[in-house]
Amino acid sequence: MSAAAASAETTVAKKKGSKKLWIIVGVVLLLVAGGGGGYVMMKRKADAAAAEAEGGGHGDAAEAAPARKPHKRDAHTPPAYLPLDPFVVNLADRDSDRYAQIGITLEIDDAKFADEMKTYMPAIRNAILMILSHKTAADMLGREGKEMLAAEIAREAVRPLGINIEAESDDDSASSKKKRRAAPVYNPVQQVHFSSFIVQ
Repeated sequence: MSAAAASAETTVAKKKGSKKLWIIVGVVLLLVAGGGGGYVMMKRKADAAAAEAEGGGHGDAAEAAPARKPHKRDAHTPPAYLPLDPFVVNLADRDSDRYAQIGITLEIDDAKFADEMKTYMPAIRNAILMILSHKTAADMLGREGKEMLAAEIAREAVRPLGINIEAESDDDSASSKKKRRAAPVYNPVQQVHFSSFIVQ
């Protein structure tokens, strides 16, 4: 065998050896990266589960958001009024086609919060329309029905902003007792005023 042939054979062997080395290095790097990524994902899941457990087990992203804490106005500061465009909605009466035309003005304790609510107005109007469309004429004709409607609107009007106010219920289940023990969430919507209320 000539020296040139031996040299060529040695060069080919070195190239094959370096290819194997690079393949091994690549596989090791992939394993390390995969293991690191798996660790990060498991850590995030564990952190999310811990946060969910602390938050009372709510998996909803909107409920997981921190509750806003608007400041309560003092007695000398007048409230801000946020009039909404009138609502015209078909009611849920089964026996006849009935509709309601309702004008609503929200009384907000803070003018800055009232301005912030304007940016969420499509979601707020949607929430109010959902409430109104599930009512019957009988639900809204009496004073008690109007007061219940106003309470529902005050609760749902702030939900798009991340403020979740639980409805009061009479059941004595463990979850409702737990909710009663929790500190009440402050609602910046102090009153819901009806500027017009027509049911036909």
